[in-house]
Amino acid sequence: MADTVTSLASHLHGILVADLSNPVAAAIPGQGAFANLARSVLGAPQGMDVAAGFRDVIARASVLGPDAAWLVAAGHSGLSGLAFKAQQTDAMLYHLDQAVTYGFNDCLALHSPPMRAFHQDPRFRASYQRIRITLADLDEVTWAHRELLLMSRDASRAAVDNVGRRDTGISPLPQAPLPTRVPDTPGVLITRVELSAAQTALQRAAIKAETGRASGNVSLSLVSDDWDHAGARRDAWRADELETHRQQAAAGRAFVERPGVSTLVIPCPPLGSLAYPAG
Repeated sequence: MADTVTSLASHLHGILVADLSNPVAAAIPGQGAFANLARSVLGAPQGMDVAAGFRDVIARASVLGPDAAWLVAAGHSGLSGLAFKAQQTDAMLYHLDQAVTYGFNDCLALHSPPMRAFHQDPRFRASYQRIRITLADLDEVTWAHRELLLMSRDASRAAVDNVGRRDTGISPLPQAPLPTRVPDTPGVLITRVELSAAQTALQRAAIKAETGRASGNVSLSLVSDDWDHAGARRDAWRADELETHRQQAAAGRAFVERPGVSTLVIPCPPLGSLAYPAG
């Protein structure tokens, strides 16, 4: 089957999920808010060479024309992140520069705590100064990074809430809907697919933990003569109540465009002028 932008975007999504599933992952551009949580709750990637996957996306997207340039940028951004984790600064900066060339424009990611150490590097600064974005797109990028932090918080709270649950129900982790607006610059699609991958990875981790707890409770209820069935029902009711609250909160976090925000393509705000969302 011939590649399309849509099929390659789906392929990229799978690679990003595998990368987030690496328990030794460190914070990388665009995913710093999620990496520590991913490291603690997800298993190792199954048979996935993430670097080869990013290179494959670059090669296949390169022949699809301008509409796929953002996928080339995403592949280089991924390789830049892998080089960062391997402490290969030259490779990190090379792939970052290539990502910017093909449209990467998540300037907020480059203000994340792991990236601040590079702000005085002239190569980093040169790449950053070439980035272009609109204020409307920057609003979405900022929302996406904040949503990563909120997802991490919700997952941590849910894990605490589920300690000692005696019921056999499974509570998925509610998540905010992805934006559907047409971005002014295609680089925003990279941030969007990264957020989607984080949602997928976190949801899988939550379901895995919930399935293990529920299965254990099924076994205990079958072999124990004094299993607290009334307590299990109360736990189920409480879990349903908490899940409803989380669903409502996630729906309320949907991205909303500011009326009248500029769609003029401009350079990113100066290095050091953006505050990365606090955890």
